[in-house]
Amino acid sequence: MGPTTRAQFVYNRRRRRSSGGRHAVEEASDEEDQRQDSSSSSSDEEDEAEASGEEVADDDDDEEEVEEEAAVVEAAAKEHLAAAAAGEKRGGRKGRITISLKKVCKVCKRTGHEAGFKGAVYIDCPMKPCFLCKMPGHTTLTCPHRVAMEHGVIPAPRRNINTSLDYVFQSQVKGKISMVKPKFLIPNQLECGNIKFHQRRVTCLEFHPTRNNVLLSGDKKGLLGIWDYVKLHEKITYDSVHSCILNSMKIDNANDGILYTASSDGTISCTDLDTGIGSPLLNLNPNGWNGPSSWRMIYGMDLNTDKGLILVADNFGFLYFLDRRSKTRIGHPILIHKKGSKVTTLHCSPAHPEVLLSSGNDHYARIWDTRKLEANSPLASLAHGRVVNSGYFSPQSGNKILTTCQDNRIRVWDYIFGDLQSPSREIVHSHDFNRHLTPFKAEWDPKDYTETVAVVGRYISENYNGVALHPIDFIDTSSGKLLAEVMDPDITTISPVNKLHPQDDILATGSSRSIFIWKPKTEDELTEERTKQKAKEYVYGSGSRKKTNGKHDNSSDDDSDGDSGRKNKKTKKTRFTCITKGKGKSKV
Repeated sequence: MGPTTRAQFVYNRRRRRSSGGRHAVEEASDEEDQRQDSSSSSSDEEDEAEASGEEVADDDDDEEEVEEEAAVVEAAAKEHLAAAAAGEKRGGRKGRITISLKKVCKVCKRTGHEAGFKGAVYIDCPMKPCFLCKMPGHTTLTCPHRVAMEHGVIPAPRRNINTSLDYVFQSQVKGKISMVKPKFLIPNQLECGNIKFHQRRVTCLEFHPTRNNVLLSGDKKGLLGIWDYVKLHEKITYDSVHSCILNSMKIDNANDGILYTASSDGTISCTDLDTGIGSPLLNLNPNGWNGPSSWRMIYGMDLNTDKGLILVADNFGFLYFLDRRSKTRIGHPILIHKKGSKVTTLHCSPAHPEVLLSSGNDHYARIWDTRKLEANSPLASLAHGRVVNSGYFSPQSGNKILTTCQDNRIRVWDYIFGDLQSPSREIVHSHDFNRHLTPFKAEWDPKDYTETVAVVGRYISENYNGVALHPIDFIDTSSGKLLAEVMDPDITTISPVNKLHPQDDILATGSSRSIFIWKPKTEDELTEERTKQKAKEYVYGSGSRKKTNGKHDNSSDDDSDGDSGRKNKKTKKTRFTCITKGKGKSKV
């Protein structure tokens, strides 16, 4: 390296040190050009030295030093870039954005594949287990449980019946049940809907036992709704019943104007449906909020009509007894599930109310005798793979058990006095959900005397003519067969809350903040559908913000998410019904 080249290199290095980190990239490139120039000039000098007979070994050593210094310069440039980017982020400015055309999976962060929705079809990550059956080796689209029977429903093999009690059941009990199944009408026609009736998502539904057209509903905010779906506009909401999630509700059989409700605020309320005035029967948090470790929430609740008792369970695994007549607590709480685990549902047998079925977060459903109830002394413990969302006795005889588990399995026990170590059959079904949904619960049809039909919403969406829909499934629990899937192109949200009418062929569904009523298609409607689509009726109005003793006249068209700050503004009262034709697109 000649003296001129060395001087230029020293000058560039000094300029680089004085310029700072912002020009590190430019100087690195300049240095690279300088290296190339220096190498070319040194090669010229080598030619001249060879012509003159001079030695060039010292210049080779200088070139190695230049290359080492250039590598140091490149490393320093990278460090300056990283420091500059960090400084910009600390200063409130955004860093540089790198755009890549490679396919990157959002689930496993690997390249070469993608996961998520493509149009109306959801593609899951091939590196993760199947979302439907939870087994590795395939995706949800190619799951054998989905291919073998439509949309993920497959019967598990039926076990052999070998015990003496099972033979007694076959000869005495089952002989009284008609072997010919009555014609079952699927409520697959959307009749009407109450759009955004609630301020938060619907959490529970219940038909009134004597007023056939009245539907009761609760939501995440604790609001209680009453809707006559025949008259459409007759709807009222009460927001003074509970302060947070309304988890369960039961109507008093002795007085059908009284409703018992359980909430996550730790209270049981007795509410007059006509006035909306409620009185607390139980308060598990008398001292208020003292942190999540001590706050008790009530999820499961049921009535023992023979004894006049209300049975409730909290999120710590304890069971409480209340006397409906004296409205007082009886005895001390009893631990029925693992301490600290939530009890999700309680259900008394319709044939033997003293027999209680409980389900919980400890992966068990348990059967109890309430006449001699003690901690850790269940009649049977039914093991599950994950959290048990619900457990119900069959509605007529109470001899069967239906449970819904988060491992995407619906389990059926045909006889509660038989072998309960394993279920009679398991049905693979998509109901594993995220935290922003009400838990899916498969429920019996109360009108089905064969005790085989169950209804449950579906989590995984399906592609129906380019639209992602979440159907409601009717399942034959005796075989696992999918009887019907109920859907409508206007309802693109998930319907986790479903309730069948106890007398009529009517299905009520809660989807997000809205409620829908379904009825079976008649022969005339099928003929009419071939020519033109039937008009659908919707009534609009979420819970208004105007308060009158906690009572709302829900004829308002306010569909806000429940900001209660506008107390001085009067809400506009409008009553209307929107009748739409064709695909049922709703227009206001």
